Amino acid sequence: MTFSNPTPEQIRALLTQVRSVAVVGLSPQPARPSFNVAKALQGFGYRIIPVRPMINEVLGEKAYPDLESLPETPDIVDVFRASEHVPEIVDSCIQLGIKNLWLQDGVIHEAAALRAQQAGITVVMDRCMYRDHAQLLR
Repeated sequence: MTFSNPTPEQIRALLTQVRSVAVVGLSPQPARPSFNVAKALQGFGYRIIPVRPMINEVLGEKAYPDLESLPETPDIVDVFRASEHVPEIVDSCIQLGIKNLWLQDGVIHEAAALRAQQAGITVVMDRCMYRDHAQLLR
């Protein structure tokens, strides 16, 4: 079985349904893509939950070291980590009952994405959440 992303219509529906976005690998550095995407998502009205060890806050939001430390279940997890970290992120999503997973541009791990789909998680892989929001909802 090969992985395929949801259709543009399904992605549009997903982006209108989610409100809270746990951003795994969110950098506090304004020059980093994760910072700019998360800032733009805030501007679209999403609540950003930074997930990155050893920082306290990003974009005015308290940061958490890992998904297991979050005080609530986010609507979606947006991943800005190297592809080799995706399997452990999928494990956490399955364990925590997270229903949606977004792997940003260049974050590709087909086996882990398929495993997440088989666990009932909606997965978008190798796409930019900001760019898709701008194209599909504006």
